[in-house]
Order: sequence, then C-alpha cells, then structure tokens
Amino acid sequence: MQRTPAIRVLIASRDHISNERTAAINSLTALLRVVDLGLDARGALTAGQITAIATWRTRHEELAIGVARAGTVRLAKRIRAADEGLSALTRQMTALLTASPAAGLLDQPGVGPVTAAIAFAAWSHPGRVRSEAAFASLAGVNPIPASSGNTVRHRINRGGDRRLNRALHMAVVTRMRMDPPLAVGRRSMRSPVRVTRRTGLFAAGHDPCCVFWSVPWCHVVTRVCPPATEAGDR
Repeated sequence: MQRTPAIRVLIASRDHISNERTAAINSLTALLRVVDLGLDARGALTAGQITAIATWRTRHEELAIGVARAGTVRLAKRIRAADEGLSALTRQMTALLTASPAAGLLDQPGVGPVTAAIAFAAWSHPGRVRSEAAFASLAGVNPIPASSGNTVRHRINRGGDRRLNRALHMAVVTRMRMDPPLAVGRRSMRSPVRVTRRTGLFAAGHDPCCVFWSVPWCHVVTRVCPPATEAGDR
C-alpha cells in the first residue's frame, strides 16, 4: 500500500495550499475595498478579475496608491499560482487513484478525486474498516443513542475523522443536486413542515447517503448513514 502514504501527502499539501489561497483572496478583497484602484470589489472576486489584476503594470500615481496596486498584483499572482498548484495536485491524486483498487470511487456520482482520496486514505489498509457500520463510526456519521426516560432518540456523532466527515458531506450534497431520484426527498426538506434531514431524504424511500457502494478495496457496502441496528458496531 505505497499509494496510501503518497495520497496522504497530497491531501496535506492540498489543504495547505487551499488555506493559503483563501487567505490571499481575503487579503486581496480587503485591500481592494479599502483603496480605490478602479475595480469593483463589493462582491466576490471572479477568476477573470484576479487574472486582470495579476497583469496590472506599474503606473505613475500617488505613493500610497502605487504601493497598494503592487500589493494587489502580488496577491493576485499568488492566487493564480495556488490555483495551478491545486490543479497539479488533483491530477496527481487522480493518477494514483486510477491505478489503485479504489478506482471505482471515481465513477460514483458526487465523488471527485479529492473526496475519493480522503476516503481511501482514511480506509488506510485491509482490516482497519471491517464493516459498513465501522466505516460510519470512523467518519463520525453514525447516530449516537441519546434516549432519556420514555424518549427514544439519537444525536449526531461529533467525533470521528472530521476531514472524512466533511468530504462525505460534500459528496452527499452534490449527489442530492445531481441525482434525480432524490428530488422528492429534497422537496420534503424544503417543505414548511419541520422535518429532520434524514426524514426528508428518506421520505421517498431512497437512501441518498449511500455514496460509497461495494468496491474491491473495501469489500463491503460503505454508507454515510448506516442502519440504526448497526450503529453500535465499532
């Protein structure tokens, strides 16, 4: 399993570059809103605006304006470099996953290279995740019993691998938007009647949380929301 450590390094590098890119965008937006450089920055900056800022040249203007303009150019170039780095890392992830037993994950709706890489890295090696419920516990998506007296209920699990939890959440949200059979459940969530997320999604008899189906590397059907009877299986 030499690919697993390599994928972990790529994930960590991507997180680092992504955080730097976010910080650079925030700094660039703040600078453009404080100093009038002829660009409307009241909304979120688009890729075209960032590219245009990166091509600005030095002008004969006031010292403060000139320094601010140079700072915006520097930040814009940093953002573009981060975009190129993220694209390169995504290509590397795709290549490693395609050559790994987890290649089938890339064919699942709502699962991209980053989500598949995070899931594969969390699985780590054969034997770590022995069942569907164990994977749910690892991801922190299994319901935790929180009954009291005559009230029988479950609460959300706040533990587990939060990076994997976030990746599965984005996969489910994307699948809800792309998968037509989930339209009924999605409408139930938007209805004025108060329903829980799980109640709305299961209203039509569909299970949109089943993101990871049976694949060779896992040998089990891995779901985001396992049946309640298996929730205690660790």
